[in-house]
Amino acid sequence: MSDVTAIQTLVEKRLALKKEISKIIVGQDLVVDQVLLSIFSGGHALLVGVPGLAKTLMVNTIAQALGLDFKRIQFTPDLMPSDILGSEILDENRTFKFIKGPIFSNIILADEINRTPPKTQAALLEAMQERAVTIAGQNYKLSLPYFVLATQNPIEQEGTYPLPEAQLDRFMFSIKLDYPSFAEEVQVVKSTTSDDKPVINSLFTAQEIIDFQHLIRRIPVADNVIEYAVTLVTKTRPDSNLATDFIKNYIDWGAGPRASQNLILAAKANAAFNGKFSPDIEDVKAVAEGILRHRVVKNYKADAEGLSVEAIIAKLV
Repeated sequence: MSDVTAIQTLVEKRLALKKEISKIIVGQDLVVDQVLLSIFSGGHALLVGVPGLAKTLMVNTIAQALGLDFKRIQFTPDLMPSDILGSEILDENRTFKFIKGPIFSNIILADEINRTPPKTQAALLEAMQERAVTIAGQNYKLSLPYFVLATQNPIEQEGTYPLPEAQLDRFMFSIKLDYPSFAEEVQVVKSTTSDDKPVINSLFTAQEIIDFQHLIRRIPVADNVIEYAVTLVTKTRPDSNLATDFIKNYIDWGAGPRASQNLILAAKANAAFNGKFSPDIEDVKAVAEGILRHRVVKNYKADAEGLSVEAIIAKLV
């Protein structure tokens, strides 16, 4: 199959995928789009939203529609690295045998990742970056495609361990989940309080998703689009020559080079999803908020004036 035909196939399959997901998930189009952009770009996503907004159901539904294995890990203060990675046990023959933990799956939902201590957070983040885990000197490869979707509750911060900026940077997207509209909530209540159980069909195989990830990486990008992405990221850094007085006033720390890489990768995926054979500046703008949201650190002045990170990014794009 040529790359042109493959992109046309991806457009059709993505529309069918969204139709399958909408059997269970009402609304949340932008959230689903960003999760799919992360998966097909080979990145990970952080989902920030209050409890009860169907985060687990959404990831489970997406995993079923993609035909991938799905595991959910509920992060708690007493969770140990071995609880997610697995551990060695002594079997009946008096030999050590490795029992794989829940991290050995295609899609991992790390529920309330900020509830667990840094030691356990770090174990998950190594797997995210390396696509492998090391236990007792043995290196185990994780099966591809591999995608982590971590959730955080933005309102309940008591007894939590917020992810440091260096670890947040490993997530491609930070996705904000809002309450549904009135009409959507009515539809949610109707569908979830009846006895109907919609069947989700698997539309992909693991190998197909890996092939589409390689296809997206092969998409050519014009130099001016790459320069726009790098300029946009550089503008977020208060000590750079391109930073405006607005940024110097309200930002403590800007985004790093990983943001520029992710902007281009996500722009390629966004272009492919819309049937384009190369991304333009509009594709970079379309993904900028989700990619920069967790990489830009506001100062006290911005907090005091009620200025959101989204408003700051909107001034830059």
